[in-house]
Amino acid sequence: MAGSPNPTIREELLSPTTREYLAQIYRLSDRVGGSDSAEAYVSTSALADLLDVSAPAVNRMVTKLREMGLLLHEPYRGISLTEPGEREALKELRRHRIAEAFLVTVMGFQWHEIHEEAERMSRALGETVAERMAQMAGYPQFCPHGEPIPNADGTLAQLNDVLLADVKTEQELEITRVRTRDSDRLQYLAALGLTPGTHISLLHAAPFHGPLQLKVGSEYRIIGHNLAELIRVKPIQL
Repeated sequence: MAGSPNPTIREELLSPTTREYLAQIYRLSDRVGGSDSAEAYVSTSALADLLDVSAPAVNRMVTKLREMGLLLHEPYRGISLTEPGEREALKELRRHRIAEAFLVTVMGFQWHEIHEEAERMSRALGETVAERMAQMAGYPQFCPHGEPIPNADGTLAQLNDVLLADVKTEQELEITRVRTRDSDRLQYLAALGLTPGTHISLLHAAPFHGPLQLKVGSEYRIIGHNLAELIRVKPIQL
């Protein structure tokens, strides 16, 4: 995450579209290296693909956000959120993740049904309503997919977890979060019992991106490396 000459931003100046761009940039940077990583720069083409918009539209928004002091744009390296940009991104993610938790806990939706609904809800969600929804959902600390819900001031606790695909030795693990919102994959993960909070045993990880053998409760699972790249875990301290 880069520094910025603009320490504060008036939130009312940010349109729903602007906030969505910031949130999606954060998601991409978190996926490739985390907000404190030197790899947190992401490409504008990846952002265009994620938002399903044209490259010129992304370039116009990137220019606007750079002028507002919310991101940096370096040729051949990409874009990175500044400190105020990350703060505003996390405020938007807070609204989105509260909406997801509300849809599951209060309204009874399944975790594979909520991402797009929460996107639509969060675009028009004010802080007062978001806080009431959080209260009704029991003040959740995590969304249904295991992602931490940022604080109201735009700060976020670090989970210090790792990709299941990167774990090479046999050990006991807890699933912390999953990194897909694809409905079919979420249903498949749920069917396998691979959901946040579940304790698993990694029995074997084949080399060269081969499959992983897991034990979930009393049952054994074999999953591919590509699926393991969607699951983050932390060691269980025995």
